[in-house]
Amino acid sequence: MPLMTIDDAAIHYQWDGPGSGPVVMMAHSLASDLGMWDTQVTPLVASGYRVLRYDHRGHGRSAVTPGPYTIDRLTADAVGLMDGLKLDRVHFVGLSMGGMVGQRLGAAPGHRLNSLTLSSTSAHMPPPDLWQERIQVVAAQGLAAVADATIERWFTSSGQARLAQEVQGIRDAIVSTSPDGFCACCAAIRDMDLRDDLRSIRVPTLITVGEHDQGTPVAAARFIHERIAGSQLTILADAAHMLNIEQAEVFNRTLLGFLGALA
Repeated sequence: MPLMTIDDAAIHYQWDGPGSGPVVMMAHSLASDLGMWDTQVTPLVASGYRVLRYDHRGHGRSAVTPGPYTIDRLTADAVGLMDGLKLDRVHFVGLSMGGMVGQRLGAAPGHRLNSLTLSSTSAHMPPPDLWQERIQVVAAQGLAAVADATIERWFTSSGQARLAQEVQGIRDAIVSTSPDGFCACCAAIRDMDLRDDLRSIRVPTLITVGEHDQGTPVAAARFIHERIAGSQLTILADAAHMLNIEQAEVFNRTLLGFLGALA
């Protein structure tokens, strides 16, 4: 199991694909792990990309360090992983919390990205009381207490029926997430405000959102799109938050088309 120590945490990562080629680095959502990108790996590798996935601290097989975390802390982990693997630049793909890391990474001084893909994400997530309530519930009862409601937000009802096995896999990842890690990352989202960062992003950027996404809706994607010069916005029909799973074929085609146009 590949691990890299970044500051006070062992961060789990995984390579797929050829030993050389353009690197696509993928960052997952809150209450998930690197496995949420499984449906993207095969088409990316078949197109010649080298795929780097990792678990955020507090998630998956990465260390659970004391919280609360910040988006800056999670972004420093991504940069530390790139530095440790001697990657000057990557194509960064982030969904939800991973997209929040992507926004900060794209706006940070020092050009480390060839491109940026922001999926099912937002630059600001009020109200803070909602996140504090989730922290309190999970701290007291664990992730099982919020798993069903999370699935309802993340997938449409038709998607849940059509992709029962995939949805169950995501639910399993939710309930197996460390409550401490979840709460620490909730605090990062609660306190995040990236709205002033967006105009500093100069790399080619693709923004994708599901038309039925409740948590990071189309309006949030449009806000990001309007503030990143030259960005592209794609709204996926019949998809909610986990659009990369619910509409995998369309998502993969959109992502590969965007990356291919940059080659």
